[in-house]
Amino acid sequence: MAEKEKKAPESAAAAGDATDAPRATIVNQYIKDLSFENPNAYDVFKVFAGTTPKIDVAIDINGIKKADEAYEVDLKFTITTKQDDISAFVIELVYSGLFAVKNMTDESVQPFLHIQAPFILFPFARRVIADITRDGGYPPLMLDPIDFASLYQQRLAAEADQGAGNA
Repeated sequence: MAEKEKKAPESAAAAGDATDAPRATIVNQYIKDLSFENPNAYDVFKVFAGTTPKIDVAIDINGIKKADEAYEVDLKFTITTKQDDISAFVIELVYSGLFAVKNMTDESVQPFLHIQAPFILFPFARRVIADITRDGGYPPLMLDPIDFASLYQQRLAAEADQGAGNA
């Protein structure tokens, strides 16, 4: 019985440490906005046959505090395709996730919102893009994996340059 008494305080201390550890959980994920435009369908299917159009992908990441310990992360994709001067399709997708963030410092929340959270959401947004292009009559567009850490570092560098330019 003496051994059980010794183990109980250790277990309680370990449980206390675990509840104080930084953690984030995804509460929900969803399509916030979706637009698929296929303005030149006839010309595209006639002229593009056997060719590969130019595909431009732009991505923007935004993390917004919604409530105490609740953040919404938006992945905004703008995808345009062209062959010469003919536009094939345009996709605008805002795919979002709601995250519960506990015991994180302000310095660690921003990297989480711009690196780890987008990493979690990306495969689902990628699937939406593949499905919408397939449903639009094209082969599924499978986006390559994205290095969100590099994008975050570029964003920080751009903000630092902009701050230095304004000083």
